[in-house]
Amino acid sequence: METEQNVYIKNMVCDRCILVVDQIFNNVNIKPISITLGKVQVAEQLNNETLQLLDTNLTENGFERIDDKKSRLLEQIKTTVIEAIHHHEQFDININWSHYLADNLNQEYHYISNLFSTVMGITLEQYIIKQKIEKVKELLFYDELSVKEISYKLGYSSVAHLSSQFKKITGLTPTSFKNMREEQERKKLDNII
Repeated sequence: METEQNVYIKNMVCDRCILVVDQIFNNVNIKPISITLGKVQVAEQLNNETLQLLDTNLTENGFERIDDKKSRLLEQIKTTVIEAIHHHEQFDININWSHYLADNLNQEYHYISNLFSTVMGITLEQYIIKQKIEKVKELLFYDELSVKEISYKLGYSSVAHLSSQFKKITGLTPTSFKNMREEQERKKLDNII
């Protein structure tokens, strides 16, 4: 009989989130086997009373347990994109998003893409672009790389391509953003849509 259970959590987008969620689980006397962005594996099946206590603690800290299949898949899509763009030291500049997502989520890309755009109101491609632009903003803010280096690092075909997308999303050129970075506000990764 299988006793392990996966608990899917909305709004887990960074390493700090993992630490907070680990603390929440420990506070309600649940010892996780493993915690990754968006998912906690526990050793036992959780009863309704424990799940309600867990839900209360998660909500108080800005998280939410996801209990239906489509919502879980949506969170997995977002988490997979965020991990690839924001949490890998070496971004794969030749990434084929349709293959990458289909392979990582064990779903057909057509289904993933349709579900995402139907529920989220933007295409998956637009979401990926917005996440990449947020990464560009981060890199510009810290001023360690040139726009050309950022363009290459994130797989843009040229600085002009990056600049065009950046201006379309932010209303500014990358150089203007860089010069005004102290005044610019960055978005939380889980609020990008």
